[in-house]
Amino acid sequence: MQSIGWTLIMKRGCFCRKETLNINGSRYTIRDRLATGGFSLIDLGENASTRRSYAIKRITCHSIDDQNIALREIENCRKIDSDNVIRVVDYELKGQADIVINTTSTLYIVLPYYKHGSLADHLQLRSRKQDHMPEAQILQIFLGVCEGLKAIHEAKPVPLAHRDLKTANICLSDSFEPIIVDLGSMTEARLQIVGQTDAQRLQDEAEERSSIVYRAPELFTVKTYCTIDERSDIWSLGCVLYAMCHFNSPYDPIYERGDSVALAVLSGNVNIPEDSIYTEDMNDLINYMLRTDPMERPFIFSVIERTHDLIQKLEGRL
Repeated sequence: MQSIGWTLIMKRGCFCRKETLNINGSRYTIRDRLATGGFSLIDLGENASTRRSYAIKRITCHSIDDQNIALREIENCRKIDSDNVIRVVDYELKGQADIVINTTSTLYIVLPYYKHGSLADHLQLRSRKQDHMPEAQILQIFLGVCEGLKAIHEAKPVPLAHRDLKTANICLSDSFEPIIVDLGSMTEARLQIVGQTDAQRLQDEAEERSSIVYRAPELFTVKTYCTIDERSDIWSLGCVLYAMCHFNSPYDPIYERGDSVALAVLSGNVNIPEDSIYTEDMNDLINYMLRTDPMERPFIFSVIERTHDLIQKLEGRL
């Protein structure tokens, strides 16, 4: 089951015949295709009664396992209460997946629609003009991302980890508040790895569900006896902050050259551009999160505290 990013596909073509969907008694007219992935896609839908726009995600399930993984996204959403994490508006599972008789089911998830798209979209537009965001604005948006991640990490009854945090999975509201989306890769945060089978399973999952240029070092080569916790997300968060400053993850250029991202990540070297317009404090905050040893990495509350300190320091300087 592949997770799809939320970077909008900027093709504004029209459908010759407007598709309509009935989800739990509400009718939606499909207006546009927003994004596509391996087994899922996201459309822009308009509620026929209220005329409000929604993002409608549909996931095709080929087996009971697929269905359970897809429904996990709904369950995880219900465990989190944060203005900075997406909420499910409605959902319906149609059909019954059966791998034996080759039937599929489809899970329809109605989600809020964010017309400004994702943080990745915004950074891409800025990068064309080399229009860097002011440091104060970066820190305010980043703080919202941190608050959303804190709610995920403090979920009950057990802490959760997003496992695919990246700029394409952070949408921007009308007031430019960041909203963490695409919770399909989310899982229990704290995992005890006991033996090669556990290690290989987690490594395979990470390869399938965690974007390579945002993936934490401990998920590239999972040790046979170790503990993995929510600090895998802190690494990704460091890559997000770097991208907010420099338009891309620190490992995007390596991936684009076709070199080994795994080797680059495990080396622990983070290349801060020499012509960076940002303060040394900002660079320190990035490096604070991008520590290759997960046990040396901070938990989210420490990152929030340090970000608050940096905002206050910046305001004092201004």
